[in-house]
Amino acid sequence: MRSLSEIYNSYFSSTSVSSYQEDERIFRTRFIRTWFSVLLIITAIIWGGSIFGVGANEYHYFIGNLILINLIAAIGLQLLVGFTGLLSLGHAAFMGVGAYTSALLITKLGCPFILSLLAAGLVAALFGIIVGVPSLRIKGFYLMVATLAFQFVIEYLIVHWDGLTRGIRGIEIPTPHFLGISLEKHHAFFLFCFSLMVFLMWGAKNIMRSKIGRAFIAIRDNDVSAEIIGISIFRYKLLSFSISSFYAGLAGALYASLLRTAIPEDYMFLNSIIFLAMVLVGGLGRLVGAVFGVIFITLVPVLLGLIVSYVANAYDPNFTIYLGPMKEFVFGGLIILFIIFEPEGLVGIWIRIRDYFRIWPLPYISE
Repeated sequence: MRSLSEIYNSYFSSTSVSSYQEDERIFRTRFIRTWFSVLLIITAIIWGGSIFGVGANEYHYFIGNLILINLIAAIGLQLLVGFTGLLSLGHAAFMGVGAYTSALLITKLGCPFILSLLAAGLVAALFGIIVGVPSLRIKGFYLMVATLAFQFVIEYLIVHWDGLTRGIRGIEIPTPHFLGISLEKHHAFFLFCFSLMVFLMWGAKNIMRSKIGRAFIAIRDNDVSAEIIGISIFRYKLLSFSISSFYAGLAGALYASLLRTAIPEDYMFLNSIIFLAMVLVGGLGRLVGAVFGVIFITLVPVLLGLIVSYVANAYDPNFTIYLGPMKEFVFGGLIILFIIFEPEGLVGIWIRIRDYFRIWPLPYISE
């Protein structure tokens, strides 16, 4: 009879592979496949229970939708910043392009929701190619300033081009439908966003396993060396910008559909900083880092708000006046602490925990 450690090692913690195909699988080990299956099962149980009024309510699904939409945008930024090494402060502007493209197509032309999403991504990708053109001559801080200029240009256009964007009033969007099914309820919109997020994550993972992904990493590590070995630097930088912008455009269109309106305040410079913080806190250069960063940055303000409300209700309602501004201070402080003390981000913590359980319950841990 096999011991517990032998069973665990055989089914979960083993990292051995016997072929190139096994080595290149998205879910390379049983450990990863098992926990991904558990995640899908738990999500299905929670979603199924909510149909019968058990478990999560509409507010919980609204927060879940925010996480999924932010994750789609963060995956795109991770491909650009984390894998290609191109700094960008205009990610929210690409989301705005996607949001207003989708809103205008739906309200002006009566375009179906799913087609408006695709068009939003393609138009944002086109703008990404235009913004990426200066990357042939500039990089680093100077390229970041170029993307910042694009951010301010888009902000100005969506606020002042009143005839097209309706300025600060925004554009109201009708309830989205997919295959004849209304997505009015947040739990229905959650299922659509979750399916789309899984598909886009799978696409990003496959990109990084391909020749394109290896070219991105080579450019990030040393663009001069990459050019010497025959990689077309300009071509792959434009491709990285276009893919990143496509993801951002989709996320912007989804966010506008979630709120049923496209307004300028949702795509300002501050939002670009927040998305960059998601990637940095989660961990650069790993797709799972985008997941951790999005969950952290999205949920921390919500949890801080609940804590402040609880303290105010339990002691004195006036505490909200004093503790309200503290939320922003604590939120910013947590980001600074992560950057200083955990430069690899949340994914660094996850890797250490994962490596520990790979050899558990053996009595030693590899250093």
